[in-house]
Amino acid sequence: MKRSFLLYASIVVFFLAGSSAPTPLYSVYQRAWGFSPVTVTAVFAIYALAVLAALLAVGSLSDFVGRRPVLLVATVLQAVSMGIFVGAHGVGALIAARVVQGLATGAAVGAAGAGMIDVDRDHGTLVTGFAPMLGTGAGSVVSGLCVEFLPAPTMLVYLVLAVIFVAQTIGVAAMPESASRIPGALASLRPRLHVPERMRRPVLLAVPALVGAWALAGFYGSLGPSLVRRLMASSSPAVGGLALFVLAGAGVVAVLVWRRRTALRTMQLGTAALAVGVAVTVQAVSATSVAEFFVGTAIAGAGFGGSFQGAIRSVIGLAAPHERAGVLSVLFVVSYLAMGLPAVAAGLLVVRAGGILATAQDYGLAVIMLAVAAMTGTLLPRRRATLCKVPNEKCNVRVVVSVGHG
Repeated sequence: MKRSFLLYASIVVFFLAGSSAPTPLYSVYQRAWGFSPVTVTAVFAIYALAVLAALLAVGSLSDFVGRRPVLLVATVLQAVSMGIFVGAHGVGALIAARVVQGLATGAAVGAAGAGMIDVDRDHGTLVTGFAPMLGTGAGSVVSGLCVEFLPAPTMLVYLVLAVIFVAQTIGVAAMPESASRIPGALASLRPRLHVPERMRRPVLLAVPALVGAWALAGFYGSLGPSLVRRLMASSSPAVGGLALFVLAGAGVVAVLVWRRRTALRTMQLGTAALAVGVAVTVQAVSATSVAEFFVGTAIAGAGFGGSFQGAIRSVIGLAAPHERAGVLSVLFVVSYLAMGLPAVAAGLLVVRAGGILATAQDYGLAVIMLAVAAMTGTLLPRRRATLCKVPNEKCNVRVVVSVGHG
């Protein structure tokens, strides 16, 4: 079962690495194909919308048919998307690759996350909280280094990832199933967002933290490379991927450091760090200070990690085994909406308003307001609820998620 856990975790990490791998390449594509920042954010948003479509349609399917069938299809689709990237010669192919990639990722993240929790509940919840950030950061920086120092920059990173996804397909085919089949698979394909009634209060508490964290991630994933190159007066693709790597890397560190705190306290720390870090970053943009920008990014990244991990932990502990993928999918729907829609708005502002520096400042102020709202929500006195009341499953750790202190 340990091998199954590692395979599930690797799917989340490498699928998210694949999603961020194009980020440092956007400048290469722009030079080759001559498109604007609006196109960059549109391509980014199309990926997010494809993820959303898959989450809505098949996000809970693995709760009914098992994790393996869903992940088999998803890993094959990811390998196909890498092939489309390799052969891309225009924006149309880039969009097509992102759509296929988004559908595969949306199908996989809920199933793989639920699979980890099936195998090991405590470690599964922890890894589900930081694996997306680890993959996002690693994909961005490795792709940037490939572009900077290795040949065939628009092909090599995708070929490597394609080999990994093929290997994962083989691994999924050979691993044991971690979830029992239950009736209702066809009904689950009807697009909907469903949260069991007993979980709605914790979900509502988690949503503002998710929105603030992933809105920031969306900005760094779409316009972050252009902003960093502008601040550093550099055209290096490796530099372009550095900001997203710092953001995600700090998030992973925060998750590991705060893992023993309650879910509520983790959200409080995360949203506070998010507000402070973005404020430092906004000031750095005004002062065009590179060092201050990366300090702010690291603090904001810790906030990103704490907000996301706290939100995941505050909710998923309430889910029964046959609800896990569906509930995780709801949380990812919120996250990807928060990541995609503001990024498109930022791209439009870059072109139509004051440019990328002014847009970064306005965007940062909006994220600060979201973080403050999320933190305020966690501090309000609430009726007590525990994460241990999971139907038909023993719970060893009691965590209070709806009181105003840790």
